[in-house]
Amino acid sequence: MGDETRAPIPDVPEPEAYLPLTPAVLDIMVALGEEEMHGYAIMREVRQRTDGRRRLAPGTLYRSLKQMQERGLLAESEERPEPDLDDERRRYYRLTDLGRRVALAEVERLEGLVRSARSKGFAPGGRPSGAPSGAEAGA
Repeated sequence: MGDETRAPIPDVPEPEAYLPLTPAVLDIMVALGEEEMHGYAIMREVRQRTDGRRRLAPGTLYRSLKQMQERGLLAESEERPEPDLDDERRRYYRLTDLGRRVALAEVERLEGLVRSARSKGFAPGGRPSGAPSGAEAGA
């Protein structure tokens, strides 16, 4: 009941404001979903998870990591493995809470796109309804 003044709430963008993500950024986020990793481990995880179909080049990886850090999607980890167990020059990264929310929003966006595409007849191994068959396509 009086003139209560409240501190302004800082502008925190909604996760959707960061979408769509590039494939490289989403690959990095998925790699960091369960644990902190250094750059080379992220590259290796993406290659293994995709059976070699996708590879992050070092330039793409480190440019993406820098941009993601600047946008608040990931942070450099404070904790390090024992120096005897790891190269002390490596930087370890982890998703921030915002990064995790953005990744989830992107997965939901992509799931909606896939649902929509399937409803239009786009399915793996199939052809879209209304698309010309092989004989019609060559005419």
